[in-house]
Order: sequence, then C-alpha cells, then structure tokens
Amino acid sequence: MRTTAESLLASSMETALAEAIAEHVKASTGRRPSPSEVKSWQRSLPVLAHDLVDAGLHRIEMLIEYKLPLTSKRADVVLAGVHPRTGEDSYVVVELKQWSHAEPSESGEHLVIVDGMPGGEKLHPVEQVRRYCEYMCDFLSVLNGKPHAVHGAAYLHNAMDLDIDGLSEQVRDERSRLFTRQRRGEFLRYLSERLADKPGAEAADRLLSSAVAPSKQLMTYASKEIREREQFTLLDEQQVAYELVMGAVNKARRADFKQVVIVTGGPGSGKSVIALSLLGELFRQVRSALHATGSQSFTQTMRRYPGRGSTRIKNLFKYFNSFTDAEQNGMDVLICDEAHRIRETSTNRFTAAAKRTGRSQLDELLSAARVPVFLLDQHQVVRPGELGTATGIEHYARAKGYDVRFVSLDEQFRCGGSRKYEQWVLRLLGLADGGPMEWDGDENFEVQLADSPQELEAFLAAKPGTARMTAGYCWPWSDPRPDDTLVNDVVIGDWARPWNVKKDRAVGDYPPSMLWASEKNGFGQVGCVYTAQGFEYDWNGVILGPDLSVRDGRLVTVREENKDPAFRSRKSVPDGDFDQLVRNVYKVLLTRGMRGTVIYAVDPELRSHLASLMRTARL
Repeated sequence: MRTTAESLLASSMETALAEAIAEHVKASTGRRPSPSEVKSWQRSLPVLAHDLVDAGLHRIEMLIEYKLPLTSKRADVVLAGVHPRTGEDSYVVVELKQWSHAEPSESGEHLVIVDGMPGGEKLHPVEQVRRYCEYMCDFLSVLNGKPHAVHGAAYLHNAMDLDIDGLSEQVRDERSRLFTRQRRGEFLRYLSERLADKPGAEAADRLLSSAVAPSKQLMTYASKEIREREQFTLLDEQQVAYELVMGAVNKARRADFKQVVIVTGGPGSGKSVIALSLLGELFRQVRSALHATGSQSFTQTMRRYPGRGSTRIKNLFKYFNSFTDAEQNGMDVLICDEAHRIRETSTNRFTAAAKRTGRSQLDELLSAARVPVFLLDQHQVVRPGELGTATGIEHYARAKGYDVRFVSLDEQFRCGGSRKYEQWVLRLLGLADGGPMEWDGDENFEVQLADSPQELEAFLAAKPGTARMTAGYCWPWSDPRPDDTLVNDVVIGDWARPWNVKKDRAVGDYPPSMLWASEKNGFGQVGCVYTAQGFEYDWNGVILGPDLSVRDGRLVTVREENKDPAFRSRKSVPDGDFDQLVRNVYKVLLTRGMRGTVIYAVDPELRSHLASLMRTARL
C-alpha cells in the first residue's frame, strides 16, 4: 500500500487505515493479518507520519508493508523520494518497533531478547533492516550499481536509550541506524539528509515497477559460498537460525554442552541456504562440520557443484546412514538437511548382519555432533518409513537430556515469494483447513491450467530460464533400451514422454537421475517426486495423475491408479497412510517453481474442478 504522510494524517479513521492495509496484505499473501499486526499499524504509522511532517517531508511516498522481491517478507515502510544533494532516487527502509525494553542475547551476536514477546530471541532490528537493504540491492534492477541509494533505520519509538542498553553498540554504519523516542531529533535529521522536500511518487513508481534480477541459484553459488565468502543474504528468521547454531558451537567449545536446533519451513523458505551458509562459515573457521541428507539426488548434486574439483569439499556431503559408527560428539556440527527424510534405522537389505544393531537413525544423527541441526518441512514426508517430524525429533532429543531450540521459516517461501500460492496448494490438497479456494492471481507468480500435456510442455518450452515437467507416479517405469534410449512410459492420449533416467549413470544425452533437476538436458523427461524433491527451477509443469480425483468438491486419492512400488503393500502402507503420502507428494511437486507453475490433470472430473477454481488462469 502506498500513501504520503500528509494523506495518512488526513485520514481521521485509524481503523479504516488499518483495514485498508490489512486488505492489501491479504491480497498479496493470501492470509489475514493478525490482530497484533493491525494494532501495530494503528500505533506506529501515525507516529512515523508526524515525524515526516515535522521533518518537512510530507510529500515523499510511504510504501507500507513493502514486499521484498522473491520472498514473502515485508518491510514495515519504505520511504521513497529524491536525495537532497544528488537529485537521484533515494530510499529509506524503516522498521517500526513498539518495543519498550530489549537487551542483547548471549545466544548469538545479532540476537536480542524483547520483554513481553513470546517465541524466544529476535533478530536485532538494525541487522534486520540492514539485510533488507542489502537484499533489495541484490534483486532489484533499478538499484543495480546504486548501493548508496538505499538506507535503513530501526525506529523504537516507545523506548528510551536506557531501555535498550547495549543494542546501539551493534550499529555498523550510517546505512542502517537505530533511533529511540529520545533520539527523535536525530531521526528527523537522518531522514532530511537522505530525502528532499519533494514529491516521491516517481521514485516509488520506479522501485515498484523494477525488474527483478534472477534469483541466485543455490547450486551456482554454493562453491563460492563454501570456499570464499557468503553469497546469500539471510533474512530475519534465516539469520536467527544461523546465529543460534554459531552461538551454540561457540558455547560447546567452552563447556560440555550439547544443543539441538530444529528449523522448519515450507519449500524454498531458505533451509538449504542456511545449511550452506553455516557450512561455509564453519569450513572457513576450520571447525568440524558435515552436511547430510537422505536424498541421493540432493547429496550427489551438492557433491557435483559445491564440491567440483575439491575432494575435501565433496567429502562434506554425506547421507543420513553414514553415521552408524560415528564417534559420540565427534564433530562440532552435523547439518541434517531435508530431515523429513530421516528413517527408522540406517540398515537396509545390504547391511551385514553384524551391523544390524536396531539403533535408530535419529539417535545416530543426534549423537554424532555437539550441535545437530535439523532442517525440515513436515509436508514433504513422501515415502513409507520416513519419520522426520519436528515433534518426533524434539521428544527424542529431550528424552536424552539435550537442549532444543526451534526456528520457524514459515513466513518465507519460494514460489516467487507467493505465500498465497503455497496456501492455495495446501488447501487444494486438504493439507490446510478451509477447503479449496479460487485462484485469483498473484502479480509475482504465474499459475496456469493446461487443457492437455502438449499445452503444458509448450508453455514451459517458451519460458526463459530453467523448466521441468513432473508427474505423480501413475505409469510404469521401464529400464533404458539396449541402444541407450528411454521408453516413453508416460502416455496421455497421443502425447508420450519418458520418465527421467532411473539410475545414477547417464543414458545417452540424458543426465543421471540425481542430476535431472540441475542439468540442462533434464527437460523433456518427466520427473517424479524422488528426483524433484529438494530442488527448484524457474518454471514448473505438474501432471496430476489419475491417482487424484474429486468427490463433492474435495480431492480424493485413488490407490489403484498409483504405480509406486513403495505403496504396493496395504499391510505396510494402510489406506490412510497412502492418502496422506500421495497428498504430500503432490504438494512437493506443485511447489518446485520459483516464477510460475502450469498444471494439467489427467482425471476429467479433477480437470473440471480445477477449471472452476482457476477461471482466470487458463492457457
């Protein structure tokens, strides 16, 4: 929402203003703001508006609840105007805090404890706003080469200096500052030095219409992330998670201490970025740390890209079943990425009888390091026997006497930053309350419904950037032919395409299974959940197989249409478990795209149901 200080103060109805902002937030995120958020607008925005008027800046633009590109995070206010000396566009990001008392936390360098606020440590507001500024410069083309066009300030307008003793010591530079009620005069001067008494509408237009630079792909930058310096800007809870782990590592070195950190979040919320940032910093500090997953595709891709040319770096990436003989607390940190894939035990049919101890895989992972870190999305449990849940990990860790800390990334999502799309998918699949809802669009994320698989493939082929097709496991999966060609197993009418390569070696020009999502020649084959999980691409095509249908306006699963060997036995996978797992499978498939998703449903009734929900999203 955009306005000016003059217009905001001219509105005599604070309730009406808050309602207008709430509608703006709901339209962009798909959720209704909480009562506490509404109350904060009513209390903080008039204070800022009065300050702007007193500073002679009543004509600059106020971009309220400004959404950072490619994320669902929102800055409280971005002030847009003209720089008084250069005449160039100038922006000040302002984080408004109603805190009356806060103090530094011993758990991390940039963490604070706020009186009366639940949920543990918060990110220092100056660090929060500094990272917002940095993120905007990274992703907005209009700011390319203009890092000094953006400044930030944290304004604790209810606090006096003594109320936040110690926080001001963490202010790094003039680009991001901290002001209290006691420092209001300094705050007005800070604004006047960066914004002129001129209309800011054109500067706001340029910021809001700026092209968004391509997202920093995880694999492209991972090598530099580990070897040289931090390439990713961690925001809010991402940085909280990072600092909690680093703080726990430092504490563990000084005392006999063990702490478990559990980080939960939806697809693309930054879990793997946190993992790489941690691994990179620990690597540079010569600390003992490893990265582990239960996914062959994800681990092999990590070894191929971050570890290219370095055996030492490749060796940082392991599997969950690699720690059966690990020394107790033998490492500083074990980062368990994709932790929803933790299984009951590390044994399989190839495990020697002497090593079948019955020890749980979770116990092995918890024991291996002084600071075990678990990053997971509970809606991504897609195979029988996967046990990684936040509750299960917490209960087991506490039973062992370990300290447990939680960080939720649920406000940060991939999908072009579209929390609205994420919520739409969850409700469509019955994984969130409320029932299916109509898709009415999101300017930051494109969703389309295809009438045929041909349309779906053509849509993806015409898009710039990376694109992949995926489908539910509803067709047989053949081995390659002797002449190194793939069988077109996925047949829908007169359209037929092969599944991705089954195994870990290339077939002709087709990449091995673990590189299907990251290698260029992966397009043209249909991926399944086991090769897509953990990866992202710009454009996502999803074929909803005949194992999904609709009854009375709700999705139902059709077991007879599913061909996944893991689901064959009703004894090991009862119908209720099958239903939940299949819904989770499609949740994973539908949330791989960063810029858009196109959907085709094989079942005619489901296709009709989707058409009624996506009237404005037809190809």
